[in-house]
Amino acid sequence: MSNKTKIKLFLVDDDALFLKSLEIDFMQHADFEIETFATGELCMKNLDQNPDVIILDYRLDSIEKNAMNGLETLDKIKAINPAIPVVMLSSQDKIDVAINCMHHKAFDYVVKSETAFMRLKKTITTILETKKLEKQLNWYMERM
Repeated sequence: MSNKTKIKLFLVDDDALFLKSLEIDFMQHADFEIETFATGELCMKNLDQNPDVIILDYRLDSIEKNAMNGLETLDKIKAINPAIPVVMLSSQDKIDVAINCMHHKAFDYVVKSETAFMRLKKTITTILETKKLEKQLNWYMERM
């Protein structure tokens, strides 16, 4: 498959082991072009690569204590390009954290667990199907 048909995925997490594990899972199970970043700042510097989906850790402050957290990064991504779907990822299994992420325009919230990869894969499939339907609807509306 050519790079043009691959899904461009940004993985942003300060937990290097989890980040590498997630990258390997995606590389083995689907056709993705993956970029990984340990901070929100690094993700923002590369936003011009126009990722199809961003998976973003909620905390992001274990490497650099003054680094932007996930919500700050999410807000900046949405300010630059509100069309990029961002899936928040966190070890916090708290409904108020998930709701807060959704208020900040996250597409979904996934808890880090042994099933996180399957949930992320399902969420990305939903994102891609939604984008396809939006394109079809726009095509139809232009012809009316």
